[in-house]
Amino acid sequence: MPIPPGTHMFGPENGTLAVHTGRTGVAAKAGHDLVIDVNSWQATLEVGEQISLVLDADPTSLRVREGTGGMQALGDDDKANIEQTIGDEILKGHRIEFRSTAAQIDGSRIGVQGELTLVGATAPIAFDLTHGAGGALSGSAVVKQTDWGIAPYSTLFGTLKVVDEVEVTIDLPAQSR
Repeated sequence: MPIPPGTHMFGPENGTLAVHTGRTGVAAKAGHDLVIDVNSWQATLEVGEQISLVLDADPTSLRVREGTGGMQALGDDDKANIEQTIGDEILKGHRIEFRSTAAQIDGSRIGVQGELTLVGATAPIAFDLTHGAGGALSGSAVVKQTDWGIAPYSTLFGTLKVVDEVEVTIDLPAQSR
């Protein structure tokens, strides 16, 4: 079933936007791979003769959903510290914005190209969305932090680091519209 023409609005009330991080370094076993939910965001997909996608997210709304691996489980204080570090040291309060510059539908795939703005820097990015049964949309993009001037977080004198490439996923279930 093709995506119907018109304006499609999305946000946390009808979808999930998340960031998935990994870890590296000689002390990687001490850290956690994280799933971080973006709890305040909005996206607009315009489908017509042309296709456009716009997404805005509040950097202060990122919340750690889970942490896997590590020497011990993440507690609520650990999660709060991670969230504060993301806000204060990584994203520095700057809004997250994406604006498509081109998009093409090829069967159930939507190829999207555009510009992502993080911490005040804008760089090109491309990703695919998949249009599934019943109208569901899902996709992911790999964001290489250094492409936006972000130094991946490190601790323990640099022996534990967040990998440079994080994955951003979006999941919009069919019942969401």
